[in-house]
Amino acid sequence: MKRKAGLAILALILMASGIFYYTTFFSYQASEAFSGFPIPKKAELLEENQDARIYNWKKASEENGIPLGYELVLKLNGWDKQEREGASVSYTKGEKHIDVISQVQLLTLRKME
Repeated sequence: MKRKAGLAILALILMASGIFYYTTFFSYQASEAFSGFPIPKKAELLEENQDARIYNWKKASEENGIPLGYELVLKLNGWDKQEREGASVSYTKGEKHIDVISQVQLLTLRKME
């Protein structure tokens, strides 16, 4: 009886881990225009120019910034979090600098030089 309960708990943990992995790592795609910076697949492009893109993304928040899963994806893709100033956070990868501004349901990416 204890063995069945242990197997059931292990199965639940594995399923939850698999769901977390899938929803976190397959929810983002690399942007060629922004040096491979991951962008949420569900983000809707509202506006763009040569150095910036603005997305409508329901998970963006001014108070809390970007979700922890997105931060994890950025870190695993080699982007290092630098400084946070209000709703803006700078990320670097080698010589590349991207400024991420998270507002209520708006995500803005800017290339910095």
